Amino acid sequence: MLSHHEFATLVLVNDNSDPTELDRADVEALLAHHLVRLESFGPRPNHSRPLVTIEGYAFLQAVGRVHARDGWPRQASQ
Repeated sequence: MLSHHEFATLVLVNDNSDPTELDRADVEALLAHHLVRLESFGPRPNHSRPLVTIEGYAFLQAVGRVHARDGWPRQASQ
């Protein structure tokens, strides 16, 4: 079960929020649940941003946060 903070973080990740504004503990919990994954970006190898996984997207669909017309989780390039 996700806390309300973790759920809010998942929604923010899905909405492509600035990764620097996300709580690290919430992102780590979402990683542990396989609802997000980290993707490297920028010139430095230690810079990464969370992206919603298929499982995370299915969770958001199940709770009515996204609809089929919204498409699969956004990629980093969008």
